[in-house]
Amino acid sequence: MSQDITPAQGLGFELLASEVSAQGRARRGRFTTHHGVVETPAFMPVGTQAALKGVLPDQVAASKAQVVLANTYHMGNDERIALVERHNGLHNLMRWPHTILTDSGGFQVFSLKDRTISEDGVTFGFQHGSQPTLLTPERSMAIQRSLGADIVMAFDECIDHTAAKPYIVASCERTLRWLQRCAGEPLQAHQHLFGIIQGGLHLDLRERAVEQVCSVDLPGYAIGGVSVGEGHEELKRVVGHTAPLMPEDRPRYLMGVGHPEDLIESVARGMDMFDCVVPTRYGREGTVFTWRGKLRLKDKRFRKDRYPIDTSCSCPACSGGFSRAYLRHLLYAGEAIGETLCSLHNLWFYQQLMQAMREAISAGTFAAWREDYYAGRLPQQQG
Repeated sequence: MSQDITPAQGLGFELLASEVSAQGRARRGRFTTHHGVVETPAFMPVGTQAALKGVLPDQVAASKAQVVLANTYHMGNDERIALVERHNGLHNLMRWPHTILTDSGGFQVFSLKDRTISEDGVTFGFQHGSQPTLLTPERSMAIQRSLGADIVMAFDECIDHTAAKPYIVASCERTLRWLQRCAGEPLQAHQHLFGIIQGGLHLDLRERAVEQVCSVDLPGYAIGGVSVGEGHEELKRVVGHTAPLMPEDRPRYLMGVGHPEDLIESVARGMDMFDCVVPTRYGREGTVFTWRGKLRLKDKRFRKDRYPIDTSCSCPACSGGFSRAYLRHLLYAGEAIGETLCSLHNLWFYQQLMQAMREAISAGTFAAWREDYYAGRLPQQQG
C-alpha cells in the first residue's frame, strides 16, 4: 500500500448512532475529507462529465448535498485530463468546494459491447471507431490522481448478475489482484481509496469477496454489482447479507443505487453512501418525487393544476411558486428551465430524505419512520 493511503490518513469515520430492526442495523455516521464533513447516510448526486446536467453548483449545494460524484471514464481522455490539470483539479474546474468522489471507470467500460478483459486491464474503444484504449488499474489511479477527487474507487469488473458462477469466481479473484495494484499506486495526500466488493447474486461469493477486499486496509469499502438489473428484492437480499460483514469503522458505499425505496431498504441494512443519476434524469423527464410518491408532470391531470409540486417544499421550484401546470408546459415546450426546476426539486427531496433518515436513526425511531414512509403518514414539514 502506498504511503498516501495508509490508515493513519483515513477518513476518521464516526459511528454516531445505530438502530437494529428486522431488516438489519441502520447506521448514522460522519466522516471528514479535506473538503468538508459528510454526514451519513449520504446521497451523492452524479455529475458524470464534471457537471450535474442543467444545474449550477451553488444550486446543488443549496440542496444540502455534501458530496458529488464525477466519472473517471468520461473525464479520462488526454484533453479532459489536461483541462482539469490546468484548473488544478476537479474542485476548481467544477466550482465545487465540497467533497468529490470519482468512480474508477469500470462500470462504464464494462457496459460497452466491444471490450477485451485481460489480467492487464480492459481494452476498448473510447469512442466509436477510435483506436483501442487499454485501461489498467494503474491508469485508472493515475487519472483519478490527476482529477484530484477526495475519494477514489479501485478499478474492478462490474459483473453482469446473469454471469455463470465460475466466471464470477475468476472475476472476483482478478478484481482482488487489480485492487492490490491500485493500492500500490501513489495518490495525492488528500485522497482516499475505496475497494469494491463484487460477487453477483451468490452470497457465498459475496462473503469471500468481503474477506478478500477488506484484507486490504483502506479508508472505506463499497458494494458493487447490485444496480445492473437484478431487481429490488435481490438487492435487499445481497445487501442484507453483505453489509453486516463489512468493517464497522469504515464508510460503506452502495454503488449506483438511487430509487427512494432502494435507499431506505439499504440504509435499514447498514449502508452509508449512495449515488445515482435518478434525481436529475427523472427530473429532466418530468418525473418528480414527493413524500406521497412520484408525480409524472406530463400527465394530463396536471394541465390546470396551479399548486407547486409540494406545498411544503422549499426548493426553488416549489418556493418560487412555479405551478405543476406551468412546469408541464415548460417540459412539453422543450424549455430547459422546466428540466432544471424539476431536477432541483428532486435533488432537494433526496437530501431531505437522507436527513430524515439520519434524524430517525439518531432518535431510535428509524423502524417506525420506515413504516410511516410506506404508509404515506410522514409529515409534510420536511421541505
